[in-house]
Amino acid sequence: MNSMTGYAYKEDLAGTAQISVEIKSVNNRFLDLSVSLPSFLNPIEQKIRKVVAEKIARGKVDLAIRVRESASASKVTADLGAAKAYYDAIKSVADSLGAENFSGGGAIPLSLVTGQEGVLSLSRDIDAEEYWKKIQPTFDAAMEAFLADRAREGKNLKADLLKKLDALDQCAAFFAQWQPQMEGKFREQILARFEELLGDKVDQNRVMAEVAALMVKYTINEEIVRLQSHLKAMRKEMEENPAPGKRLDFICQEANREINTIGSKNQFVEVGQKVIDAKDALENIREQSKNVE
Repeated sequence: MNSMTGYAYKEDLAGTAQISVEIKSVNNRFLDLSVSLPSFLNPIEQKIRKVVAEKIARGKVDLAIRVRESASASKVTADLGAAKAYYDAIKSVADSLGAENFSGGGAIPLSLVTGQEGVLSLSRDIDAEEYWKKIQPTFDAAMEAFLADRAREGKNLKADLLKKLDALDQCAAFFAQWQPQMEGKFREQILARFEELLGDKVDQNRVMAEVAALMVKYTINEEIVRLQSHLKAMRKEMEENPAPGKRLDFICQEANREINTIGSKNQFVEVGQKVIDAKDALENIREQSKNVE
């Protein structure tokens, strides 16, 4: 079981390049991956996304790779035709407006021309696939640390979830133990009322009929069976499923339905208290499951 929150940062030198990789994630219903790369590495973005998607099932993940080269492989080229066209256009505007700086032979600043779009362009003669070999060791180290961070937090979440599930199991066991006692409790209540009204002239057959009617209306046996089944399924997901978050959330909804029904049928204070305890434990599990991958 892994948490959806995690963080890792690794930095290393690879030849003339200083490479850093940062990975962080928070909760999200699905995998939402954002990748930030230097533009010359765009051809390998899909490769990086595939590697991440194979290791992470859910979470909003931000991954940033930064590269600083001490020996630049950049190449700057100038479009002289574009520069001449910009120069002529700027001079024409200056002459038509009578601008003092440019008209009458005034010099047009070189920076004004070179700053125009397309006059200067920067390119890198780099094979992205080959460059990936430089980046991969740092990337792998960061990914390993990131997954370890999520696993460490996931271990803590699992311990807490199992503790809450134990509390739910105790509530379900209490409901199961209480169910056979309901008939006796109903009989005591009904008999007390009849005796209050009729004294010693109570019709036992009438009492039995009233008890039977109440048992049909308020029995919780089916709800207990379904609740126990949901709790077993929940424990199985926690123990066997490496990414149980979505399933846990769904099972919690089903278990909540059974607990609500038990609460609506309940006629006894003792059961009412356990219903509150069960809903509290279940709500904690449901909230924590949103942090689980």
